[in-house]
Amino acid sequence: MSHRPPFRIGHGFDAHRLEAGDGVVLGGVRIPCPYRIVAHSDGDVLIHALCDALLGAIGGGDIGRLFPDTDPQYRGIDSRRLLAKVMRYVRAEAYAVVNADLSLIAQTPRVAGYVPAMRQVLAAELGVASDCVNVKATTNEGMDAIGRREGLAAHAVVLLQRID
Repeated sequence: MSHRPPFRIGHGFDAHRLEAGDGVVLGGVRIPCPYRIVAHSDGDVLIHALCDALLGAIGGGDIGRLFPDTDPQYRGIDSRRLLAKVMRYVRAEAYAVVNADLSLIAQTPRVAGYVPAMRQVLAAELGVASDCVNVKATTNEGMDAIGRREGLAAHAVVLLQRID
């Protein structure tokens, strides 16, 4: 029988290009802006980073392996559906989320007014209170592709606790 530690930590990262469009989805919330995320799914970098953090914590690989962009069933999919499936894997491994901390790196769009809604959406998906999910954003101060509004990125860290 393998050792099942009481706590596990995972980290995730995701990045996508931006192009002209009519809005983005971040943290499960639609945000109007003059861009769209270029991706096979809806391109929600916050949820993708979160999925990778969860999978990392349970030793479950990454979302690219689980939901390959070569599979047509994931074309345009709402990333909350991907997160729901990842959470089923987390629960099957007998773990629950303690908290999650997410960082968006984007010159655009400005998300401060959407953060409370993102926290509520993500908390519901993770099965925790919204004060157990932190979402913060920073710009890249005009540097590199993110600073030129050519893309955006996100990091996520999660703490899981074994369910006895």
